[in-house]
Amino acid sequence: MKTIPLLEPLAADLEQVERKMREPTHPDYPQLTTVLEGLLESGGKRLRPALALLAARFHPTDPDRLVALAAAVEMLHTATLVHDDLIDGALLRRGRMTLNARWSPETTVLVGDYLFARAAALAAESGNVRVMAIFAQTLMTICSGELQQIFDRHTPPRLDNDQAWQAALEGYERRIHAKTASLFAAATEAAAVLSGAPEVEVQALREYGRLLGMGFQIMDDVLDFQGSEEVLGKPVGSDLREGIVTLPTLFFLHRHPKDERVAAVIRGGSEDHLVRTVVAAIVESGAVAQAMDRARDFIARSQTALTALPEGEPRSILHALADYAVSRHK
Repeated sequence: MKTIPLLEPLAADLEQVERKMREPTHPDYPQLTTVLEGLLESGGKRLRPALALLAARFHPTDPDRLVALAAAVEMLHTATLVHDDLIDGALLRRGRMTLNARWSPETTVLVGDYLFARAAALAAESGNVRVMAIFAQTLMTICSGELQQIFDRHTPPRLDNDQAWQAALEGYERRIHAKTASLFAAATEAAAVLSGAPEVEVQALREYGRLLGMGFQIMDDVLDFQGSEEVLGKPVGSDLREGIVTLPTLFFLHRHPKDERVAAVIRGGSEDHLVRTVVAAIVESGAVAQAMDRARDFIARSQTALTALPEGEPRSILHALADYAVSRHK
């Protein structure tokens, strides 16, 4: 498990979360245990469970229930990644082979389904009906966002007037809310509910999580243009190669609505030379910088939401994590 330095005060709690996720549930199927161990080993920096742990630190919270909740958040995230990789046909994630690169589609789907069920079981250990309802709603939101991304794939947006531009921007933000921000919001809201926080704090933490998630995903979309394959663990311009339109591409098309090179890549023209040409054009146009500015705006708003919470270490770390979200390189 690799975490960021900001989360060092949570090291002991995050270790408990890690152990909780690795608890054996089906010892009769060692293959499944091996697969799950591999998925957890290749996991990210555990930002989502850290958000849950921090959101609950404003009030005394049952530690066992909180650990189960934080583990549920990360398990749900891991399940979405398994299905994402299968849908996208991705062979690499964070520089490692994906599950669907080694197993059949049928097996990969079932592993993802198992992880969703495991996340639900962990959420149930919180013993809180509202927490379980938040998880159920979040899963529906994530799935609806993935469906919308599939429906919109390989379809260049028409941005030849202000109304079309506004509709495209709103559609993009709805999609990234469903895909990413909804789970950030669920982590902070559910943990606040579990801690018995006053409703004003619950809503402040939910809004913080939502806005942080929006900025975080836009930054991910920016890194798809600015990063290197070695650092990102996947090819530069991966979203474009998959026919997915993200914010830098939208800003570029707003200025150049008739650029046929971009439209060709979105429709499926994934020749490496063409993709790299389009990526360079988008970066040089200033569209990536515009997307960064929008990410910073979401992050600043997330930090403003924190002012409704008591001062102290949890609030300070949450504030710093927001800055980290737009300063990271992967």
